[in-house]
Amino acid sequence: MKAGTDHAELAKLLFPDITKIPEDYELRYPERAIPAGACVTRLGPSPTGFIHLGNLYMAFANERMAHQSGGVFFLRIEDTDRKREMEGAAETLVDSLAYYEIHFDEGVAIGGETGNYGPYFQSRRKDIYLCIAKKLVEEGKAYPCFLSEEEISHIRLTQEERKLTPGIYGEWAKHRDLSLGEVRDRITKNEPYVVRFRADSTSEHYISVEDGIRGLLSMPENKSDIVLLKADGMPTYHFAHAADDHLMRVTHVVRGEEWLSSLPIHIALFSAMGWEAPVYCHTSLLMKMEGETKRKLSKRKDPELSLGYYRSEGYHPLAIREYLLTIINSNFEEWRLENPLRPITDFTFTIEKMSRSGILFDLDKLRDVSKEALSKIPASELSRFIIAWAKAERPEIAAVLEYDIDYLTMILDIGRSAPKPRKDLSYGAQIINHVGYFYDRLFEIKDPYPESVPPEDISVLLSEYLAGYKHSDDRSVWFERIRSIASANGYAAKPGEYKKNPGQYKGHVGDVSAVIRVALTGRVNSPDLWEIQRTMGEKKVRERISAAVRANSK
Repeated sequence: MKAGTDHAELAKLLFPDITKIPEDYELRYPERAIPAGACVTRLGPSPTGFIHLGNLYMAFANERMAHQSGGVFFLRIEDTDRKREMEGAAETLVDSLAYYEIHFDEGVAIGGETGNYGPYFQSRRKDIYLCIAKKLVEEGKAYPCFLSEEEISHIRLTQEERKLTPGIYGEWAKHRDLSLGEVRDRITKNEPYVVRFRADSTSEHYISVEDGIRGLLSMPENKSDIVLLKADGMPTYHFAHAADDHLMRVTHVVRGEEWLSSLPIHIALFSAMGWEAPVYCHTSLLMKMEGETKRKLSKRKDPELSLGYYRSEGYHPLAIREYLLTIINSNFEEWRLENPLRPITDFTFTIEKMSRSGILFDLDKLRDVSKEALSKIPASELSRFIIAWAKAERPEIAAVLEYDIDYLTMILDIGRSAPKPRKDLSYGAQIINHVGYFYDRLFEIKDPYPESVPPEDISVLLSEYLAGYKHSDDRSVWFERIRSIASANGYAAKPGEYKKNPGQYKGHVGDVSAVIRVALTGRVNSPDLWEIQRTMGEKKVRERISAAVRANSK
């Protein structure tokens, strides 16, 4: 096709209704009034309805980068592929991220949009894409392609047979140089077409790109005439994200390493449009250990990939944020050890400290981090969180818990003020399992009595304990009573005595305490037994012990 006039005429033919020029949008979306060095970041998910851990990981990194620098963080919904869209997915995403304290400065919100750089749904920005595509056609940098799906499939098979890079380029780009008349005839016949980018490179040239995480990258230059506009006039991801990131004035794009192969395409698009590309920051994949090897987290195999998993299990948002920072920035754990009480917003996040290799997601490590985080949350606040979680996820339990929130607070506060504070509470479902024995409706004997105690001794020991029980006893007096019961029934008053002469005793005072513990809690392991009794109250203690005596007297 002839340069100059023919390209301009072709643009008019393809885009007869587009009257704006790119400069109009440059004026509409000016450079942002933000401090020098501030970052503008975005989250750009597709509205598929599946909110996964990667969404939160990316959102957290982007949010920290923007807000720490005094910049802007916004939500853009990339909904140009209507086949994948699920109704209400955008609202679900906003709600899910807000639960983890990820808040956007502008963009898509529940009930509408906020901000001056919208629309923030790509499906509503079609005229912008058409305008920019028209400009590229005018400059000879894009062209209509009428290849059918059958022809493209044949090209792909031929390239596979010849072991060539797949794509439309070189001899395969058959419609690159159609005349204006040929294009007009095909359009008149209603032949469907796409608009393709006219790549400059036809050989293995290399480009250098400075990645925010991985440093300087050397990659083969893009040589493929990728699709800019699909047959329905909607843009591809490649084209739409470039146009939007420029006009929304994005400075940094944090995305997964699966997009590394597309980087040459995106650099070529920004270059063709005369725009400065944002700083691309390619994170590593989220991995998990399976046996001795790492593998990518899988939607099919791993329930923990879904963000809904953590909400349904009752993980506190603070715990999730704490853990994410341990895998987002390699120096966070060291900082946390030095600053155990400071809020995580005081931590200086840097993209340079993000991992370049596979990020290992460890559910056990998350639970450990969660225990540490929950130990610093006041019991009153934690009880409100547990009740709110139970209302949403375990309504049958919520009614039991919220009947007396002060009682729940006392339960959760057991052992937290000790010199070595209790750190065994991790997440909602586990907490309910740990504290359920305080409630008659949830109480059950889960563990057997110690094997070292003969069955006939259980009711005897519990009866004597009940007979001498005084709720007002302090810890030392209370435990001396247990020692006396142990000695009177053939058990060593101290574990050391039993260890020296095991043949002289049935067991030791610890076994007697374990009998009382199982009778009261149904468990062989629990927090401090004296504190448990103080929290339960005398009436419940006597009822539990009496019930255990009856059950073991049969």
